[in-house]
Amino acid sequence: MLVLVSKNKDSPRIYIIDTSAILSGKPLPVDQQDFWTVEEVAEEFSPGGSSYRMFQYLREKGLSLHRPSKNAKRKVNQIIQKLGENLRLSSADRAVLSLAVDVDLMENVHAVILTDDYSIQNIASVLKIEFQPISQKGITKTLKWIRRCQGCKRVLSSDESVCPICGSNAQFVVDKKEGKNQDK
Repeated sequence: MLVLVSKNKDSPRIYIIDTSAILSGKPLPVDQQDFWTVEEVAEEFSPGGSSYRMFQYLREKGLSLHRPSKNAKRKVNQIIQKLGENLRLSSADRAVLSLAVDVDLMENVHAVILTDDYSIQNIASVLKIEFQPISQKGITKTLKWIRRCQGCKRVLSSDESVCPICGSNAQFVVDKKEGKNQDK
């Protein structure tokens, strides 16, 4: 059974789950806590499969669907661009993060994202949103990704897949200058 632990036991929480939390197979006590997700996560499950049945079960037990605000989406997308995570996060991932931003703006409650997705954890740590991994260890530091030419090692813009100088392919690498220890 998944144990939900947090820093301040008196503070009410809304747990926001992404697809990886559902796919983990770990039981989520949705009938005992507030569990939210986004429509984009619901759309990732095809009718008929065991994951779909699990999602439907969670819905019946109290998992509710919500839409994040445009302001939260804008804020999340700015951080995603800054950290170079724009090609690593799906629309569902972005919506989960945006919903967490909205929840953290609510009075007397804060968001906890349940996810094994390292990119979601990376963005959440920058946004100072609490997260809990489900089956994995979780991240230990925040990373910034850059695109670098494999040939001449030039740093490229995030939309360049081929170096305009030498013609070599680009790859995403961690920017060693920007990575920092996570404050947890």
